[in-house]
Amino acid sequence: MKIAIGADHNGYDLKEVIKAHVEQLGHEVEDFGCHNCAEVDYPDVAEEVGKSIQQGNNERGILICGTGIGVAITANKLNGIRAAMAHDYYSAERAQLSNNAQILTMGAQIIGPEVAKKNVEAYLNVAWEGGSQRKVDKIDAIDNSEKNK
Repeated sequence: MKIAIGADHNGYDLKEVIKAHVEQLGHEVEDFGCHNCAEVDYPDVAEEVGKSIQQGNNERGILICGTGIGVAITANKLNGIRAAMAHDYYSAERAQLSNNAQILTMGAQIIGPEVAKKNVEAYLNVAWEGGSQRKVDKIDAIDNSEKNK
């Protein structure tokens, strides 16, 4: 699977750990930055990762900032993107199984590298099977609603 990954400066160190782990799991990774610890605004990185998924260049994404909140909010502003913040294994797994989330977000100031790696495994090791299709269709309908534009 091709995975887009990105982080702001707060998530840089964890992104590097997760990037290596995802590659170790056998996935291809496209890194959207940041590429050092210099200050980077999370909306810029989250938008690029989300657009790469919108355009079909990547199948899923992982975004990391200090809390995971800012990148989730930003990615969810993009039409058709469902980003889910998860700081535990079960939520990371359900992000994909229940919500067909294309992006997993996490906070580097909330969880450590080992928990983050397990969350990424939970998210990447399951595939959407359509079990909550009716609910996902409703989310998409809101996203595409003229009243919402």
